[in-house]
Amino acid sequence: MIGAQTHSSAFSSLLPAIYPASTVSLIAEYADQAVLTELMLTPKPGLVDRRNCGAHRDMDMQTFLASARAIAPWWPCFVEIGFASAHIPACDFLPLARPAGVLCEKAMLQATRGVNTHKGAIFSLGLLCSAAGRLLARRIEAGEISPQRTLRAQSIFSVIPANTGMTALFTGLNREEICSEVAKICVGLVDRELDCIEAPNTAGERIFTAYGLAGARGEAASGYALVRTLALPIYDRLRIRGIGEDVALLQVLLHLLAANGDTNLVSRGGPAGLNYVREYAANLLSEGGALARDGLKKMEAFDDALIARHLSPGGSADLLGVSWFLAQFPHITSGIEADRATEREFFPGAPALSSSRFGRAHKQPCVRLAG
Repeated sequence: MIGAQTHSSAFSSLLPAIYPASTVSLIAEYADQAVLTELMLTPKPGLVDRRNCGAHRDMDMQTFLASARAIAPWWPCFVEIGFASAHIPACDFLPLARPAGVLCEKAMLQATRGVNTHKGAIFSLGLLCSAAGRLLARRIEAGEISPQRTLRAQSIFSVIPANTGMTALFTGLNREEICSEVAKICVGLVDRELDCIEAPNTAGERIFTAYGLAGARGEAASGYALVRTLALPIYDRLRIRGIGEDVALLQVLLHLLAANGDTNLVSRGGPAGLNYVREYAANLLSEGGALARDGLKKMEAFDDALIARHLSPGGSADLLGVSWFLAQFPHITSGIEADRATEREFFPGAPALSSSRFGRAHKQPCVRLAG
């Protein structure tokens, strides 16, 4: 854990006396569990899980577990950075969090001997933890919540039997404001780091230049719009109906695969690879997806098909982890999203990605949802 303890102890000296350590630990625990929940979910098409190594030759379950252990100490650091920097404008916050992100990535690479297992998760969950820390500090300063009031409380899933373990933070934080804070932190991020590149060097830069797909940066700048408007409403509805967590998450994953402009897929298989995965996922959903009687067998066949084509939807896997993390917080919406998600339940998908460049004018992830 490169620098984790040193960074945390030095940073904690800046925290106010009302610093709610137990709440920070609980937010960090949700980030850690989001990583592990996504990893253990099986079968995931083209991804490392308990069934196989997916479309990867350089990593397996043990690699991911070692990585998860190495980055776990950094989740509370991200929350602490956000908590202590709540007074700083959101547009100026990202440079404060990035050094911790770099060190977290170094810890990951040391544990995996140079294999990138969780770079996307570090970026997304690090942002979400930081945003939650900033919001928590403001609520305490405004007297809206007490720093001692940090116990778990019943969530919107209180209709589900207690042994499901569905809980929410009793801090007044909700999904929408956490995502909104992330969007504010990442305002202009795509323009600064992707659109201004004249000679792209990285895969992400080349994909944005060619197709306008902004990847993880675009998702963050949108406040995780795809998660908020598609993944979470579907997950909520399925869980309230009593569907088990694993099946619900597999169904959500299919929806993400059908709609997400996953730059990992484009990097590995070009536009044809992305379109193949989108169409396959949409077809499975039209037959009921993971909810169908033979849903798990069809997911395994999907997995085999992606492995044969060397396709791994890592971007969608990261969004699944984001979905689980945010699902632990209550929401304040009217249920419109859930109704729209129901309309999409058997009519998912996104338009095909052509081999020519498009989406330049909007500089946003080229994702359009049906419905």
